[in-house]
Amino acid sequence: MRLLRSGRWALLTALFSFYAAAQDASLCAACHGADGNSTTAGTPSIAGQPKLFIENQLILFREELRPSDQMLPVVKGMKDPDIIKLADHFSKLPAKRVAQGPDDPALMQSGEAAAKKLRCGVCHLSDFSGQKQMPRLALQREEYLLSEMKAYRDGKRKGGDTIMAAALYGVSDAELTALAHFLARKDPQRRSTAPARAR
Repeated sequence: MRLLRSGRWALLTALFSFYAAAQDASLCAACHGADGNSTTAGTPSIAGQPKLFIENQLILFREELRPSDQMLPVVKGMKDPDIIKLADHFSKLPAKRVAQGPDDPALMQSGEAAAKKLRCGVCHLSDFSGQKQMPRLALQREEYLLSEMKAYRDGKRKGGDTIMAAALYGVSDAELTALAHFLARKDPQRRSTAPARAR
């Protein structure tokens, strides 16, 4: 009988935890999209981001190490187990293209060249899908990528990685614009946009 009761409490606890995580996820969906793919300008997509990256960012927001008037009310007082569940939930959702308009071939090629020159693939992986604490750049919102890269370059990004500030130091607006255009449209399943070399 005692075993049955403990099993029932374990089930109720699990259901409550699932419900709490679902409630938090629905709150996230208001800005980041129902499936984690943002349709709101200036708001990043979080679907398919590495779990550790999401966890780290939520903790930075919660501890006010990465200031955000929008995020603080959501994460203030959030417990670590809830952060882990949210990160797990969104990390498992597929990333989708949210970029508007057609690909610009010139920007795609110059953006790909910039990604190679700046060695973005060393940390974010060769398909820019991200890993561990490094975010997914592929299929991220274009204007969000551009604003964040400029903030890193200009030393205005708080709670960020100093490696990124160093990597983007001195990079021109034109190059960042091309890079953002390329990454926002870079499907990890799609091959290089660079023209094939003659053999």
